Order: sequence, then structure tokens, then C-alpha cells
Amino acid sequence: MKANLRHCAQTLLALMVVMVSATAQADRKLLDQVVAVVNDDVILQSELEARISTITGRLQAQGTGLPPRDILEDRVLEQLISESIQLQMADRAGMRISDNELNETMASIAQRNNMTLAQFEEQLAQEGVTYREAREQIRNEMITSRVQQRQVGNRVRVTDREVENYLEATAGQGRSNAEYELAHILIEVDDFNDEEEVSAAREKVETLREEIAEGRDFRSVAVAESDASNALDGGNMGWRAENQLPSLVADVVPDLEPGTVSPVLRNNSGFHLVMVMDRRGGDKAQVIEQSKVRHILVRTSETVSEAQAEETIRELYRQIKNGADFAAIAREHSDDPVSGSDGGNLGWVSPGQMVPEFEQAMMEAEVGEIKGPFRSQFGWHILEVQDRRQQDISGEVRESEARQAIYRRKFDTELQNWLREIRDEAFVEFKSGYGASNES
Repeated sequence: MKANLRHCAQTLLALMVVMVSATAQADRKLLDQVVAVVNDDVILQSELEARISTITGRLQAQGTGLPPRDILEDRVLEQLISESIQLQMADRAGMRISDNELNETMASIAQRNNMTLAQFEEQLAQEGVTYREAREQIRNEMITSRVQQRQVGNRVRVTDREVENYLEATAGQGRSNAEYELAHILIEVDDFNDEEEVSAAREKVETLREEIAEGRDFRSVAVAESDASNALDGGNMGWRAENQLPSLVADVVPDLEPGTVSPVLRNNSGFHLVMVMDRRGGDKAQVIEQSKVRHILVRTSETVSEAQAEETIRELYRQIKNGADFAAIAREHSDDPVSGSDGGNLGWVSPGQMVPEFEQAMMEAEVGEIKGPFRSQFGWHILEVQDRRQQDISGEVRESEARQAIYRRKFDTELQNWLREIRDEAFVEFKSGYGASNES
């Protein structure tokens, strides 16, 4: 009898364990059910919820109002779809971000926010994001940025005539070095030959403008309504110098008071609104600080992997720190043929001439310091700042700034077109009632 009771108890316990295990598995499956198939990848509900939580926390910290849950969910899902498409493109191209490079980026982000890594991790925790989650998100952002630079950058060309016209126009307008923090809303138009679509888009943007003028928060409208790639950042465009304003808004922004919405603007992407969130500067700059720099570049290629390039640059760095001649190493090993043949010399470099990663390392370096290794879109670098000077702004510097401003304008336009193209070409199937349709 006792044996039977014991057997029954064991059987009941086993059944309870199976039921609990099945329930736990069901909960996990519910949490991690597939919400969208994107080419060869899937997006899980847990990913969607995590991203919604992150974006919600950021918008609330900015004081930006949130759209209804279903609208936010659709927009975040579209963001994840766009990222998935780009990350798959990067994977096929063999693009990788090493742990060392990612660690340096995380440390740089913390430093720019005047935090130690421990303080940065604590701040993330307060926002409901683990340090590991933040690392992976930043890794993905770095990869997509490189994909965009490779794919979109190849489409952008700036001619000498365009630079000349730009310089003539800015000279005639007497522009200052004021900087503007901008936010932006785009209501997209796919076909300007479709009068019904154009009319609906124009009516929508004019209605939004009226609502903003009457007090509706611009950033909240951007999150809920904008078709631009920065919509979930509240339309944030960051700080732009007056000579680097997008051509669409260049004549409008200097006359806008902070907090005032622009008139409706139109280009071949659709209808736009812009707002100056803040303004600083405005006096004519008389001098700039230039740095005399030399560098060594190691590129990745079909025969040189990311890991091999990083290993090579670190070995060259070690040799130079141990006393090897920088110029000799540059002539023998640098993959920049122009500067490499001259011992790595880049001459006097002005602010804005180099890509952001290079400029940041250059500005952080003390005179005589070997800085690196660090990664840019071109490959792995080591640099040395040999000297610094204050220099009057020259025609050469103004030309370089003009070329960069034109490039950025064109890049922003082409990026929006390219993102739309890759989304249209991708196979996307929504599951469980997610998304605007079941399949596109």
C-alpha cells in the first residue's frame, strides 16, 4: 500500500514538473514568438518589446510625448526590419565589428558624456537597458553605418562647379558661423505624378503644421507621423553649422526663431517641416586651429579580413611605441598610397576635413602622441599630431567645408531613397497580426 502511495506521489510529482515545464515553455514561446520574417532573418516579439522599451525611455527622458501604442509598435517594427535588411547585407559582405573596436567605442561614448564605464553602465541600468544590450545595439548601429557609407556613398559625387556655385552663393548671403539644433518631419510622396497622393500628403503636412503652431509638440509629431529615418528620434537632426544646412532649409532656418515651425517645404522626397530647437554662436570666426598630422592606414579587403587588419595595425603600433621610425613604417606598410609614400604625412589638417573617428582621435591627441589604433570607414589607423597652430581661415578651408556640406546634403537625400529601395526589394512577412499587412 505504502509502495503504491509512494508510486502515485512520484507520478503526480512528475506530472506537475511536466506541466510546469510546459507552461514555462509556453510562456517563453509567447514572449519569443516570431512577429516578422525578413528575407533570411526573423524578428521576435521579445526584440520588438525591448526596442519599444528603449525608445520609450529615451523619448520620455527628452520630454517627448508618445504616440498611441499601435502606431509606436508599427514604427519600431519597421525600424527593426530596416536594420535586419542592412545587417544581412553586412553579413554577406563579411563586415564585422571586433570586440576591441566596440570596447573603444563604448569607452569613447562614456567619456563624451563625462562618465566612467561603470557610471555609464549604471546610467543604462536606470533607463532599463543592460550594458550587454547597449553594446549589441551600438555594434549594430556601427555596422549599419558602414553599410550605408559603402552603398550610399558610392552614389554621391560633388563636382568642382557645385563647390564654386556654393561658395559664390554663401559669400553673397554673408552667412555666419551660427549653429542650429534642428528637428525635421517628412511626409513622403512616392509619385508626384499621382495628384491624389500629392494632394493627400500636402493636406496632411499642412494640418500637422497648424497643430504644431497651436502647441502640439514637434518631436511627438515626428515620432507619430514622420516618414524620415530619424522619426523615432523625434526628428532630431543634431547641430548643423549654417554653412552645412541642407539646401532645402538653408534659406529658411536662419530666419526662424527657436521653437517656431517652418513653412511647408517641398522637394523630390515629399513635403517637409523643420524647427530650430536651439541656436548658438553667430560671430564670424577669424581663426581656426589646425593640426599637423601623419598617419598609417591598414585596409580590409577580399584577402585581408577585419581580424587580420586589426592584428597588423596593432603590431605596427607596438613597433612604433618601441622606437621604430614612424615614417619608415608608413612608407612600407600604409595602405594610403599618397600619404604613405611621404612617410604618412597629411600636412596641416583643419576641423571638418576628416571623417569623425579620425578627427576625434586627432583632437584628443597631445602633440607628439601616437594615437590609436582606431577604426574608420576606410580601415584601421594610427596617427601622430606633430604640431598645432592658429590659422586664418583660407580659401582652401572654405572650399573643403563647402565640399563636405554638399556631400552631406546629397548623402542624406540618397540615404532616404536607398532605405526605401531596399525595403521595397526585401521579402517581409508579418505574423500574428503585426504590421500594416500580412506580407509585402
